[in-house]
Amino acid sequence: MDTHASMTNLPDSAEAAAHTPGGEEHVHPTWSTYWKVALILTLITVAEVWSYYIPSFVAGRGFVPTLLVLSALKFAIVVMFYMHLKYDHRLFRVLFTGPLFIAALTLLALMFLFGHLFINVGASSGGVPGK
Repeated sequence: MDTHASMTNLPDSAEAAAHTPGGEEHVHPTWSTYWKVALILTLITVAEVWSYYIPSFVAGRGFVPTLLVLSALKFAIVVMFYMHLKYDHRLFRVLFTGPLFIAALTLLALMFLFGHLFINVGASSGGVPGK
């Protein structure tokens, strides 16, 4: 007796459609979509590498936060398109992006706490926190 046999006599595709709400499937992205996403990811990577070769930017306080934001953007693009999260049920998107959002906020809070990122509210301090 085959224990892996389906309980119904439907073909696999029909059985899968029977288990999806409304029996609908998402439209799979075309080659054109993947090409455009790859181009965007390449341009973001070029911007990251290019920013490293600008000494005044590397010495500034915005270098690390900028790279973190660009990396997070690339991560989100890869997850949304190549892992098909964009086309999944909304619950899966929330379950994935919720903790990611909390982690990003934690990172920002730690950067503020340890002085790698600050908001200059007074011109008299000369841009140096704590003075």
